[in-house]
Amino acid sequence: MTSAMGVPQPVIVSARLDSPLSRWLWLVKWVLAIPHYIVLAFLWIAFLVVSVIAFFAILFTERYPRALFDFNLGVLRWSWRVSYYAYGALGTDRYPPFSLGPEPDYPARLDIAYPQRLSRGLVLVKWWLLAIPHYIVIGFFTGAPHGGWWGGGLTGVLALIAVVTLAFTEKYPRDLFDLIIGLNRWVLRVAAYSSLMTDAYPPFRLDMGGDERPETVQPSA
Repeated sequence: MTSAMGVPQPVIVSARLDSPLSRWLWLVKWVLAIPHYIVLAFLWIAFLVVSVIAFFAILFTERYPRALFDFNLGVLRWSWRVSYYAYGALGTDRYPPFSLGPEPDYPARLDIAYPQRLSRGLVLVKWWLLAIPHYIVIGFFTGAPHGGWWGGGLTGVLALIAVVTLAFTEKYPRDLFDLIIGLNRWVLRVAAYSSLMTDAYPPFRLDMGGDERPETVQPSA
């Protein structure tokens, strides 16, 4: 998806609403997802450590080491798949893979274009000062100050409304799905920016719907 100025977005978030969906499986997904939550807790500790290392690498070399970039992208991908399965969207009943890879067949996908060069100056301020307006917005979306976990706040409420509707009508409301994915897309764009993975400032825009045009980003893996 391109920005209003015609500049390609480096962060591509896509999702496919599976059909049919179980009318009642969502009641126990919090239990089924526990193994993922445990693994992700450790992965996010590693993510923070890697981000600190990347900070100094960018500061001195203007480059995000590719192996570190791929690892952090993998953590974001894994988190997005679990969130999509569980209470960040509840858009699929397909159990998420335990994988840091792209998993192109899974209904929730994320890619971030690898930057050949990053600004030394921006690395000092973008993850805290410049991102503060976005933190305020996505804190409302997710119920977390920095949008650190998907599935709470407005996004979680909307997902719950969607599956309650599903339980009684056997249909997940498409308009709600588009809005939920738009909220998650905003969060993931900010996560990529604040994690130093791109210098492209996230737009203050709700890009709704499950699809983003793949030609706007060079796949990183």
